[in-house]
Amino acid sequence: MEQTSPLRQRMIEDLTIRNLSPETQRSNVHHVAKYSRFFWTITGQLGYEEVRAYQAHPVGRRVSWGALNQTVCALRFFLRRDAGSI
Repeated sequence: MEQTSPLRQRMIEDLTIRNLSPETQRSNVHHVAKYSRFFWTITGQLGYEEVRAYQAHPVGRRVSWGALNQTVCALRFFLRRDAGSI
């Protein structure tokens, strides 16, 4: 079984505290993990400029507005709540 990082665990706890559905929690964690893999670095070291650069990437691939919106919302939640906490 894979070890959960403290940052991921904190994000899941914050999502649970806000009473978000398990599916929303999985989606948010998925998008933040994908964002981290895109830059090949620890998510806690990424900020708003990287989010902007990451947004431009799927737009160039013609990703749907809904998918892009989910990604941006997940990253916004993460950066406002969790990135500065650890």
